[in-house]
Amino acid sequence: MHDLPEALRNVPYSGARYPGAETPDCAHGLAGGANCQRYAYAVLRHFGLLIPPLRSAELWADTGATCKADPPQPLDLVLFDGGRAEGRPAGYGAHVGVHLGPDRVLHLCREIGRPAVWTYADFAARPRYARFLGAKRAVGKGGDGGSGAVRRPG
Repeated sequence: MHDLPEALRNVPYSGARYPGAETPDCAHGLAGGANCQRYAYAVLRHFGLLIPPLRSAELWADTGATCKADPPQPLDLVLFDGGRAEGRPAGYGAHVGVHLGPDRVLHLCREIGRPAVWTYADFAARPRYARFLGAKRAVGKGGDGGSGAVRRPG
């Protein structure tokens, strides 16, 4: 977390501010808050990786901007849920975080209200996040002036 600017370390949770939300101020950064996906995408963007504004099921199914990653590496997106739900696609309503390294995930959730780093056991202990669905890696780069360079956290 120390590699993140203050604007990404102190984002309030807002379930109404998700990718594609119609909220009028949603296009103006994260000052008004974010949900887990918007937050994770902003963290990746800080490091030069761009993900389109996909909801969790769209992210899990996506093969254009992301690919499945096993095992997860730093800056991969990780998805957690409470298990498959009848009539819903895989990944529907999944919680999204950013894998930082061995047993560390940066994420934003309603329970804490601000960005936090949890272990995989912390997720497993909560029914709504108990299942690790998997990881996705950004395959495109952007926000780096076109150089293709990705700033890895250190």
